[in-house]
Amino acid sequence: MTKIRTEFPYETRHEDVRIPMPDGTLLYARVWRPLTEEPVPALLEYLPYRLTDWTAPRDWQRHPWYAGHGYASVRVDVRGHGNSEGLPGDEYDATELADGVAVVHWLAEQPWCTGKVGMFGISWGGFNSLQIAALAPEPLKAIVTVCSTDDRYDNDVHYMGGSVLGVDMHAWAATMLAFVCRPPDPRYAGEEWRERWLSRLESVEPFIHTWLSHQTRDDYWKHGSVCEDYAAIRCAVLAVGGWHDPYRDTVLRLAEHLPQDRFRGIIGPWSHQYPDRGLPPGPAIGFLQETLRWWDHHLKGTADDVMGEPLLRTWISESHPPATVYEELPGRWVADPSWPSPHVTPVRYAFQGEHVVVDSPQQTGIDAGRFFPFGNDADLPPDQRDEDAHSACFDFAVPPDGAPIEILGRPGIRLHLMTPAPTGQIVARLCDIAPDGSSTLVTRGALNLSARYGRDRAVDAQTGEWETYDLDLNGIGHTFPPGHRVRLAVSSAYWPWIWPQPDAAGFTLDPAGSSLTLPVRAHTDDSVTFEAPEQSPPLGVSSPDTLEGTRPERLVLRDVAKGEWTLQVDPKYGGTRVYPDGLEFTEDAVETYTIAEDDPLSARTRSEWTIRLHRPAIAWDVRVETRSEITCDADAFHTSDEVVCREDGEVVFHRTWEKRIPRTAG
Repeated sequence: MTKIRTEFPYETRHEDVRIPMPDGTLLYARVWRPLTEEPVPALLEYLPYRLTDWTAPRDWQRHPWYAGHGYASVRVDVRGHGNSEGLPGDEYDATELADGVAVVHWLAEQPWCTGKVGMFGISWGGFNSLQIAALAPEPLKAIVTVCSTDDRYDNDVHYMGGSVLGVDMHAWAATMLAFVCRPPDPRYAGEEWRERWLSRLESVEPFIHTWLSHQTRDDYWKHGSVCEDYAAIRCAVLAVGGWHDPYRDTVLRLAEHLPQDRFRGIIGPWSHQYPDRGLPPGPAIGFLQETLRWWDHHLKGTADDVMGEPLLRTWISESHPPATVYEELPGRWVADPSWPSPHVTPVRYAFQGEHVVVDSPQQTGIDAGRFFPFGNDADLPPDQRDEDAHSACFDFAVPPDGAPIEILGRPGIRLHLMTPAPTGQIVARLCDIAPDGSSTLVTRGALNLSARYGRDRAVDAQTGEWETYDLDLNGIGHTFPPGHRVRLAVSSAYWPWIWPQPDAAGFTLDPAGSSLTLPVRAHTDDSVTFEAPEQSPPLGVSSPDTLEGTRPERLVLRDVAKGEWTLQVDPKYGGTRVYPDGLEFTEDAVETYTIAEDDPLSARTRSEWTIRLHRPAIAWDVRVETRSEITCDADAFHTSDEVVCREDGEVVFHRTWEKRIPRTAG
């Protein structure tokens, strides 16, 4: 349980300021500072998600906490978002990163700052921390990056193994369209809010147009991908991830490529959340205390031997039955002195059997769970037996009288197969099969056949010929107990995670040339402990959610006569919130994914958003409504987007976009 701390070494205050950029644009910021005459280091969290409303509850859990421990903790909105001036751009574009560098220098130059700056953040804020660290502004001495990526192409929301991500390529582009169309708040932006809002709206272009136009790993994706040059990062990096977050492999890659004297990594059982928030799956840790040790060492030069910690501390889960939510997972913390770890040995398991045809129905993947688990009740994959039935399965028994198999890292597979079509994809799932037959998904991976020689090119498969395909699954820490079976399930479809290829003809798999390699970790007795989580007092936001109970989080519908499957998802980002400053904020979203079980060209995604911002005290009432859709034919994706914005019920902006984007690799 999270402790709410009310007494700190320093009393604090906060104020909202505007930080000037070199071109004169003012970025909106909130600064929490300790009440002291001595200068202190600054900590920066920099992202577009609106500090005066959307992230405010989260911000109040940590920024005052850091300030109470002797830091100026600063939250800044990216240009064109929230109450910052300027026009919004593409995610992590050159202007956004240059602004971030300018903010770092501005903080270092303030009379209340020692000149030393740290950056932290989760997701977008974690991305910016890494990418700005790679630009190496001199005052930036250390970062803490949580649930972020070093590879914007192959480890983000756009592509997976060279395949288009149907679920989050669409959903996140639709989400950002709804987010970027929200207005500045007149309480903080002043009388110019409306003029700035309309100016922003005129500049909006749906992200999906750009993302789908770059279907291989070209220069667009290399920009901001720090894996292009790890050596550019000169500051200290603490990277944190969760086994139920899609970005956890970044921690392993950073552990391998950054110098040990400047890097430490932690991977827990968590979803896409800060590890102190106590959201499923737990256990939570004292993340703020852990990062305070990091800041004290690198920004204040204290004697705390934070760099004496093991290079990598990870959670290894015990076997658990399948469920869509776990309050806490059973398991233990382990320590590894380097990565790759001397405790981990690759163990190869050869497949057995005759040639098998893998031709999965298109709805395979309907039980994949959420791409970005946030700790909601329906986020994680349910029992995988239905998915296994649509896959070729290869089982390896853990002897009942033997030792458990503990794995840590990225399992690898080699598949020898022949395809009748030049396009297609491989999806592999590693599952833990209990004696009762239940199937718990452990980890997975995917490969577009055309990306087998690299993500930077698209090379058609050789039809009618045997070829060998290698792919790694996502990293994991898991224990297979005696009496269970390790299952590798291979399918040719995985909707809606992976957008189906036009041919979707499946493939023939030759077990004799195929294998699974597990990163088996020797059991060690490690003494890894963390303090219990604590936070500063909450902001005091209430949530009278009128939508509660009206719609399930994930609903699967099957039209038996048509052979059509529909997955309806409520992402449950925030619902209704009432803030202490009088703002009433409501957001509602629903995502719909539809496919016919025998037709890959029937794939369709749709996202609808409604956002209302209302201040009764000043009679301010605005509403943003968006609709986004993607369909396809054999040659192109077809995107359709619509935005309607209202002020006091009257339409002030309405625009639609229709675009055809050729299918090159996707």
